[in-house]
Amino acid sequence: MARAMVPYLEKYLPGARFVILNRPGAGAEVGYTAVATAPPDGLTMGVVIVPSLQTITIERQPRYRLEDFAYLGSVVEDPGGFFVAPDSPLRTLADLAALARSKQGAVSVGTAGIGSDDHLLMIAFERRAGASMTHVPFSGQAPTVTALLGRHITVAAMNIGESLELVRQGQARPLAQAAAARGVLAPEIPTFREQGFDIIGGVVRGIVVPAATPAPIRASLEKALTAMMEDAAWQSDAMRLGQPLRAMSGAAFQRYVETEAAALRQLWQERPWKDG
Repeated sequence: MARAMVPYLEKYLPGARFVILNRPGAGAEVGYTAVATAPPDGLTMGVVIVPSLQTITIERQPRYRLEDFAYLGSVVEDPGGFFVAPDSPLRTLADLAALARSKQGAVSVGTAGIGSDDHLLMIAFERRAGASMTHVPFSGQAPTVTALLGRHITVAAMNIGESLELVRQGQARPLAQAAAARGVLAPEIPTFREQGFDIIGGVVRGIVVPAATPAPIRASLEKALTAMMEDAAWQSDAMRLGQPLRAMSGAAFQRYVETEAAALRQLWQERPWKDG
């Protein structure tokens, strides 16, 4: 997402040149900390992902707080989904629920890690279905896909946008998407709600800067981000790349982060997810 955005941000920030730095590690904590502790001069922007931004602070005491960021706005909302191998006998969520209820551990679900949106989607389905499934956390989508193709797991919980190419290539078959309604990105995939499970889940990716960044700089960056989101060429590119857009202002994005954090803390109290 960030690499695709760069030409458009440079368009609306004349003279700016961007360098993308990947800072992996500790489930994104390394990257989040790098942004939170960067000089507040407007020269460092960061991509944050809801819910991992919040779940890390609930699971442990990381080197950043949610208050360490100034929120510029959201860019993408990618719903989660359940996928099975093409030859799987499972056709619907009802089939999946019945199998999961039939025997403890009969269904194994691969995710991008403990506390990821994929894992939270699995937990939500377990609660709604009155079933128990075996969680198999991986270090990202690639090993999850490998396990699904090797028939080592029953279901892969993955985001829709980043999985559509697998579907088009016939390597995976979707059971459902956890969107509020079918979107233009995948109108052929039924929602969880349509199949009787009132579940919405996925990721929202947005842009932040260090909290102490001066207001005029934040305003300039947010203005450029807003202009980019309204650019028809960017909207077309995002669709082509499987990036379902959702535009929120900086203030709206901050409220969203805070609201989701409160809901996740409540879930943690009811059903801690740290042990899978």
